[in-house]
Amino acid sequence: MTQTKMIEGKVVVVTGAGRGIGAAISKLMAAHGARVVVNDIGASLAGEGGDKSPTDAVVSEIKKAGGEAVSNFDSVAEFASAAKIIQCAVDSFGRIDCVVNNAGILRDVIFHKMTEDDWDSVIKVMLKGAFNTCRHAAEHFRKQESGSFVNMTSTSGLVGAMGQVNYGAAKLGMVGLSKNIAIDMQRFNVRSNCIAPVAWTRMTASIPSKDPDAAKRIEQRKQVTAEHNAPLAVFLASDAAKEVTGQVFSVRKNEIFLMSQSRPLRGIHRSEGWTPQTCAEHMLPAMKSWFFPLDRTADVFPWDSI
Repeated sequence: MTQTKMIEGKVVVVTGAGRGIGAAISKLMAAHGARVVVNDIGASLAGEGGDKSPTDAVVSEIKKAGGEAVSNFDSVAEFASAAKIIQCAVDSFGRIDCVVNNAGILRDVIFHKMTEDDWDSVIKVMLKGAFNTCRHAAEHFRKQESGSFVNMTSTSGLVGAMGQVNYGAAKLGMVGLSKNIAIDMQRFNVRSNCIAPVAWTRMTASIPSKDPDAAKRIEQRKQVTAEHNAPLAVFLASDAAKEVTGQVFSVRKNEIFLMSQSRPLRGIHRSEGWTPQTCAEHMLPAMKSWFFPLDRTADVFPWDSI
């Protein structure tokens, strides 16, 4: 049976697309008829260097399969540079229909040893980088009254992780960015959603296994390839997802989860108002059983990806 090309003729920018999840998304976008700007500065996991060959290899593979793609090496981290990424799509293919914000770096370290540069570098690439590309694409989306943002978040932000205060803050910040863009740009028929992916990539491979349980999880994670995350991204870029906006999904191999968003769990009231003492005597015992534990991703998803 011939597979329907879900995004025939659309123009998609994928950042951080030289390897891993970004590369997989780029290839499937092209296979479904999109013309793709494959963006990556070719840096190391820490954001250093500039190897263009992985990005060019992705473009070459797309072209060999009959698709259309161009390489772009501008950085998402600077506002003016990010503008060039979006302009590359317009110059190369005449329009822009979707931006997948996948670019990221790691500076993992326990919080009391985290430097200002560890914090600034990660926030600049992922959170500010996502703002930069979204902001420049928004001008085109508004005028054409269509468009889709797909922002790659992480359970490190949604749930929590050890040694990733900077990464988790950036990734959860992307959820707030995405949701509020969805609200602001709904009037222009522009959608914005998040995906928290799971895959064995050079980024996850860099995280050390500090105990036997972690080592076991890593061995299982190796079976989960980057390609498992691409179908949902393609769907969210397509017109078939026209009613999907402001949502947060997680992908674990062949599983897709709709993640919760913050809502009130329980409320209590005192007509005379509150004092610090009544917070201790009344509020705490009334709400304590509803408190969230200090879970990490493995606590919330204790089973192997299926």
